[in-house]
Amino acid sequence: MDVRTTQGVHHEKTGSAVWSGGLKDGKGFISTQSGALDNVAYGFNTRFEDGPGSNPEELIGAAHAACFTMALSGQLGEAGLRATALKTTADVSLEKIDGSYAITAVHLTLVASIPGATEEAFQGAALRAKLGCPVSKLLATEITMDAHLE
Repeated sequence: MDVRTTQGVHHEKTGSAVWSGGLKDGKGFISTQSGALDNVAYGFNTRFEDGPGSNPEELIGAAHAACFTMALSGQLGEAGLRATALKTTADVSLEKIDGSYAITAVHLTLVASIPGATEEAFQGAALRAKLGCPVSKLLATEITMDAHLE
């Protein structure tokens, strides 16, 4: 749904979760408006014990990797460059601090194939994408990056 605002077009996308039971013995299901995720299982075991299913941190990682990679494509286009491949992984760190959990860092790892790109142009575009993508702006945590041009 698009809603006009004074600053332009506002887009809303929806994710949802349902839960039943306690923290450790309960279970939940995650869905997205698009149907890309449809009642995907999540729970304590998928978050802290590598059980089958998803968890919020990997979803944040996927969202951040996707957002950053799209932003990088835009930055490269502004520089007159076009990638043949951009491969990004976002490692999301969840740590227990003072008795409660917090996402403390995200580390982006990028491997890129960009014909005609100099290292300087590539690193500049990657930095601008890291700082400018909406998910980076959302996350109030340290975001580090290793960007490699093939």
